[in-house]
Amino acid sequence: MSDTATDGLGHGRGNASVKGAALWAAASQYCLFALQFVTSVLISRFFLLPEEVGLFSVALAASMLFAILQDFGLTRYLAGHPSADEGVVKSALVLAIIFAIALAALILALAWPIAWFYEEQRLVPILALIAASYLAVPFSTVPLAMLSRRLEFRKTFNVNISAALTSSVVALGCAAAGFSAESLAWAMVASNVVRAIAAQIARPTLLSWPVRVTGLKEMASFGSTSSLLYLSGSIGVRSPDLILGRALGMTATGLYSRGAALASHAHQLVTGAVGSIYYPAFARLRDEGKALGPYYERVAAAHGAIVWPAMALIAVLAEPIVLALYGPAWGGAAPILALIALSEFAFTALPLTMDLPILLGRIKRLLALNIVDTAISVGTLVIAATVGLMEAAASRIVYSLLWFLLYAFWLQRLVGFRWSAMLRMYGASLLLTLATAAPAALAVTVWRTPATLGFDGLVAASFASGLVWLAAMATVGHPARPDLIGLAAHALAPVRRKLGMARPA
Repeated sequence: MSDTATDGLGHGRGNASVKGAALWAAASQYCLFALQFVTSVLISRFFLLPEEVGLFSVALAASMLFAILQDFGLTRYLAGHPSADEGVVKSALVLAIIFAIALAALILALAWPIAWFYEEQRLVPILALIAASYLAVPFSTVPLAMLSRRLEFRKTFNVNISAALTSSVVALGCAAAGFSAESLAWAMVASNVVRAIAAQIARPTLLSWPVRVTGLKEMASFGSTSSLLYLSGSIGVRSPDLILGRALGMTATGLYSRGAALASHAHQLVTGAVGSIYYPAFARLRDEGKALGPYYERVAAAHGAIVWPAMALIAVLAEPIVLALYGPAWGGAAPILALIALSEFAFTALPLTMDLPILLGRIKRLLALNIVDTAISVGTLVIAATVGLMEAAASRIVYSLLWFLLYAFWLQRLVGFRWSAMLRMYGASLLLTLATAAPAALAVTVWRTPATLGFDGLVAASFASGLVWLAAMATVGHPARPDLIGLAAHALAPVRRKLGMARPA
C-alpha cells in the first residue's frame, strides 16, 4: 500500500491520490484528443480523400488484429502483480520484444496476401511501415505500465504528448508533401519511436546482460488467456473496416471510419481520461477487501452523467459537425456518426466490462462471453453490409443492445452492484440527456436546418446545451453529482490556494 490513506477512488492526499492521477490522466486525454482531432480535420479537409483514409483504415485494422497480441497481457499483468520487482519488469520487457519481432514479421508476411484480397497493391508499403512501427512499442509499453501502476500520470502525460506531437507533425508534413495514405503510416513509425524514447527517460527499463527471464510460466499462463481475450475483442472492434473495405469499397470504408472515429474520440475524451486509473483503483479496493459494488455504481453514474448527454448532442448535431470540420466531401459520414453515437448508450451503461473480470480472476468466463460478443458483432455487421453503408452503421445499435444483455447479469453477480441503484441512475441519466439535447434539437429544426446551421450556430447550440446540462445536473438529482463536484473542487484547489495567497492579510 502507498503512504496515502484513501478509499480507493480518491478520498485521500499524497502522491498516490487517485483524484490527482485522474486529473493528470484527464489532461493527457484532452491534449491527445485535441492533437488527434485537429490533425484529422486538417488532413481530411485539405489533403486526403475518403478513399485514401479508407485505404489506411483497412491496413491498420488488418495489422491491429494481430498487434493486440504484442502486449501479451503484460500491461495488466504488471498492474496486478503483488510486487512487480525489477526482475519481473525486465522479464516482461524480454517477452514484449520477442512478440514485437514476431508480430512485425507476421504483418510483413501477410502484406501481399492482404493486398491481393482487397485488390489494392497500395496496402503493401502501408503495412510494411506499420509493421516497422511495432518494433519500438515494447520500450514504451513496459515503462508506461509501471508508471500507471504507481499512478504517476504526470509522467505518462509527458510521454504521450511527446508522441502525439510527433505524430501530428509527421502526418501533416507527409500529407502536404503528397505521401497520400502512407502519411498516416509514417506518423505511426515516428510516434512509436518518440514514445519509446520518452518512456525510457521517464522510467528507464532496458535489457541487462546476460538476459534472464523469471516468472515466465506465470506470465505465459496469464498472457495466453488474456491474449485470446484481446484477440477476440480486436476482431470485433476492427472488423467494420475490414468487412466494409471488401463489401463496399475504400470510399465507403473511409466515410464509416471517419464517422466512427469521431464518436470514439468523443467517448474516449470522457471515459479514457479516467479509465486508465480505474484498474489500479479497483485493484486497491480488492486488496483492502472492500465491496466493489458501491464504487462500481459511482463509476457507472459518472459515465451516464457525461457520456450519454455528449453522445446525444453529437447525434443531433452530426451533420453540422461533419460539414464544419471536414467539408462537403465528407457529408456521407454524418448519419454514420449519429448512429454510432447512439450505440454508445448501451456500451457505456456497463463500464469496465473487460477490466473487472480480469482483476477478479474470471478471465476464462470473460473469454467465453467475448467470443459470443465478437460473433454477434461480426454477424450483424456482415448481414447489414450486404444491404448498404447506413444499414451497417445502424447494425451497431442492434449489436450494442445485445452486448448489454450478454454481459449485464453476469457482471452484476461478479461485482455486486444493485440493480435498483443502476436503474435509478439510468433514469436520471436519460432525463439529463433529453434536457441537454433539447437546445441542439431546436437549433436544427426551428432556428435553422442541419445543413445551414454553420459553425456559429454549432457553437451556439453546443453552448446552450452545455448550460442546460449544468442546470439539469443541479435539479435532476443525478447520483454522480457529488463525485463530479468533488473532482472539480480538487482541480480548482491550486487556483484557490494561489488566490488565497494573493489576498492581503
